[in-house]
Amino acid sequence: MQGGFAAFLTLSRINKERDTTLLIDPGFPVHHQQHIVLGQKFESFDVYDFRGEKLRDKLESYFSKGNIHSVLYSNPNNPSWICFTDHELKIIGDLANKYDVIILEDLAYIGMDFRKDYSKPGVPPFQPTVAKYTENYILMISSSKAFSYAGQRVSCMIISNKIFHSKMPDLLRFYTTDIFGRAMIYGTIYALSAGTSHSAQYALAAMFKAVNDGTYNFIEVVREYGKKAKIMKKLFIDNGFHIVYDQDEGVPIADGFYFTFAYPGFTGEQLLEELLYYGISAIALSITGSQRNEGIRACVSLVRREQFPALEYRLKKFHEHYS
Repeated sequence: MQGGFAAFLTLSRINKERDTTLLIDPGFPVHHQQHIVLGQKFESFDVYDFRGEKLRDKLESYFSKGNIHSVLYSNPNNPSWICFTDHELKIIGDLANKYDVIILEDLAYIGMDFRKDYSKPGVPPFQPTVAKYTENYILMISSSKAFSYAGQRVSCMIISNKIFHSKMPDLLRFYTTDIFGRAMIYGTIYALSAGTSHSAQYALAAMFKAVNDGTYNFIEVVREYGKKAKIMKKLFIDNGFHIVYDQDEGVPIADGFYFTFAYPGFTGEQLLEELLYYGISAIALSITGSQRNEGIRACVSLVRREQFPALEYRLKKFHEHYS
């Protein structure tokens, strides 16, 4: 969250002709709120109807206006768990190069597309990333989800060498340097934080080293989320629900940390309210920038396997009452 906040603040100052962020939704609601708090402009669209080659024309319709300085999306996605394909990432990267737009890639759930195994260091398949197709990138990697290290709140912002060392004269309106990386670190981040704890830095560095040395398979630790999601999705589908964001370019989405569901005849808010009477809570997709007003998001992380029978019973009762 702090990395996003710092990035939005700095990127809005790199070019006085470009004052707007493009958010590819659905997404983390706080990113919208951060722009509101900062008083910054943003535009957004729901990617549901713009997968594959359709994404090219949609992005170009924004970039061609000349006011977009950066684009943000999460991959895998919160809340929908869709994952951009290499084809889509190449489209994003090619357009970033064409229009000199910077891509912010939120990788809070790095490696958690469980259709693939990213756990062998140096061996493909690698984490899908726009960094394969452009040098105009900033990556944000959290320790909380993929590395199960939520307590000490430490993460990484990875800026490409090209962007870090780029001279952007308009930065001098706000900073003492026109070099982007220096403005980001010694201007924005230094003003936001005194830094994170020494112990958390050492812990995350040790985890990175263990993963890359092949002595710690973080994927196996978090794969349980995918296994639980597969079971939970079946419970919902067997009781009249359907998955809202269900495919990545014609391929069923992975089973992971989140999934989205709906029930015929209900808006997301209505469904959310009714499910509370059955002891089931979630969030409506409407707060994530989604245009799928019928949908809500389920999070599997805190649902224990021993609770599955209770979940199944409650879903059956709901289906009995509303089918």
